[in-house]
Amino acid sequence: MPTVKGDSMRGLAVFISDIRNCKSKEAEVKRINKELANIRSKFKGDKTLDGYQKKKYVCKLLFIFLLGHDIDFGHMEAVNLLSSNKYTEKQIGYLFISVLVGANNELMKLVIQAIKNDLHARNPVHVCLALQCVANIGSREMAEGLGNEIPKVLVSGDTIDAVKQSAALTLLKLIRTSPDVIHMGEWASRVVHLLNDQHMGVVTAAVSLIECLVKKHPDEYKGCVQLAVSRLSRIVTSSYTDLQDYTYYFVPAPWLSVKLLRLLQNYPPPEDPSIRTRLTDCLETILNKAQEPPKSKKVQHSNAKNSVLFEAIYLIIHMDSDPNLLVRACNQLGQFLQHRETNLRYLALESMCLLATSEFSHEAVKKHLETVILALKTERDVSVRQRAVDLLYAMCDRTNAEEIVGEMLAYLETADYSIREEMVLKVAILAEKYAVDYSWYVDIILNLIRIAGDFVSEEVWYRVIQIVINRDDVQGYAAKTVFEALQAPACHENMVKVGGYILGEFGNLIAGDPRSSPSVQLELLHSKFHLCSAATRGLLLSTYVKFANLFPEI
Repeated sequence: MPTVKGDSMRGLAVFISDIRNCKSKEAEVKRINKELANIRSKFKGDKTLDGYQKKKYVCKLLFIFLLGHDIDFGHMEAVNLLSSNKYTEKQIGYLFISVLVGANNELMKLVIQAIKNDLHARNPVHVCLALQCVANIGSREMAEGLGNEIPKVLVSGDTIDAVKQSAALTLLKLIRTSPDVIHMGEWASRVVHLLNDQHMGVVTAAVSLIECLVKKHPDEYKGCVQLAVSRLSRIVTSSYTDLQDYTYYFVPAPWLSVKLLRLLQNYPPPEDPSIRTRLTDCLETILNKAQEPPKSKKVQHSNAKNSVLFEAIYLIIHMDSDPNLLVRACNQLGQFLQHRETNLRYLALESMCLLATSEFSHEAVKKHLETVILALKTERDVSVRQRAVDLLYAMCDRTNAEEIVGEMLAYLETADYSIREEMVLKVAILAEKYAVDYSWYVDIILNLIRIAGDFVSEEVWYRVIQIVINRDDVQGYAAKTVFEALQAPACHENMVKVGGYILGEFGNLIAGDPRSSPSVQLELLHSKFHLCSAATRGLLLSTYVKFANLFPEI
C-alpha cells in the first residue's frame, strides 16, 4: 500500500473507501480480515516502522473497532506513539488508548508513565492531550498515579489558560470516580482563588470543580462565597459588549452565572453585611432584567435569560430570608403561569411549590390560586397538570381548603391514571388537616372512594374509620351517608368495606328510621356480598354478627 508522508494518510482513505464500496456484509468482513492480517504482519515482522506508519495502522485498527469488530493487538504500538514528539502521532496514540485500553489493562502503568512525562512537558498541546486521556478513562489507577500531578498543573503560575481549563475538568472527573483517592487539602485556597482568574473559561471550569469539592468539604471552601458573589456581581452588572466572547444572544456569560448561583446554594446567606448586600443587589438586578423587553425574538435569548432568572429564584428560595425578594420572585413566576411556552409554565409551577412553603411568600403564592386552578382544567400536558396539583397542595391552608379540595375532587373524575393515586392521597391529607367540620371530611373521603375507588389505599379508608370512631359528633352523619352511598347500583369494594364497618358500629344511630331499619341495612349490605373478595366478605360477616347482637328482631 503506497504511503504518502504528511498527515493525509492516503492508505487509510483507500481502506475506508474500500469498506464503503463493499456490496455485502461478507465482503466487508473479508476486506477487514485481509487488512488485519496485513497490519499484524507489519507489527510483527517490520522493525523499521516509522511513527507515520504506526499511526496509520493504529488508525485503521480504530476504524475497524468502531465498525464493531474486536481488536486484540496493536495496543503496544499505540503506547509507543505516546513518546512521539509529533502532535498527530501522539494524538492518535491517546485516542486509541482512550477508546480501546480498559482501566484494568496491564499496559496502564506504561500509559500513566507516558502521561506523567507529558504533564511535565513544556508543550501545552501535549499537556492537554494527556489531560484529555485521563478525563476519558478516569480510572482509579490513574487517580492514584496522577492525583498529585494534576492539581500542580492547575495552580501553577506557568500554566496557560487552556491547560488550566482542561486540568480543572480532568480533576473533577477523577474526584467523581475516585473521591477517596484525591485529597485537595493543601490546594484548597489556591483552587478557590481560580474564581478570580482573568480568563472566563478557567473560571467556568473552576466553578464546576469547586462545587463538587464544596459538597464534600463545605468548611474548607467557604471562602468561595465572597469570590463567587464578587464574580457574579461583575457579570450581572456588565453589558453584553464587556464580555463579548462569553455573551450568548445578548446575555452575558449565562452558563457561568448559573453555575455561580448554584454554588451559592450550598451555603446559608452570607453573614458579612457587605457581601449580603452585594448578593441582594445581584438578585434584584436579575429580577429587573427579567422585566425588560427582550433584546431578541430568538428562543435562545429567552432561554439564556430565563436560565439565569430561575437559578436566581432557586437561590432566593434557598436563602429564605428576604421577604421583598421572595415576593418579587413569586410575582415574576406568576407571569409565567400563562406563558405560551410549556416548559416555562412547568418550571414556574414547580418553583412556586417551593415558594409556597416559605412564611414570607405563602400569601403571595395564594394570590395566583385562580390561575393555577385554570391550569389544572385547561393544560394539555399531563406533567404540567401534575405540577399544578402539587402547587394547589402546597398553597392550601384553612382559608382556601374547601375550594382547593373541591377543585381537586372535580378534576379527579377525569384525571390521568398515572397521577390518580397521588391525588387521592393529597386530597385525603388536606381534608383531614383542614377539616373544621368533620362531616365535610367524611363527605370528601366517600366521594374519593366513589370517584377513584381503585386508587384509595387501605391507609385512607382506615383513617376515616379511625376518625369516625373517635368523634361522637360525626358518627350518626357517617352512618347515614354511607347508607345512602351504598344504595348506588355499582359500588366500589372500598365503599362496601367502609359501609360494612361503620354500619356495624353505628348502624343503630339510624335504625329508628323505617327507611334504614336494621333489616333494610342488612339486606343492603348483603346485596353486595357476592361481588366481594374473601377479605371483604369476612368484614361483612363480622358486621352481621354485630347486627345479630344489636337487633334481636333480625
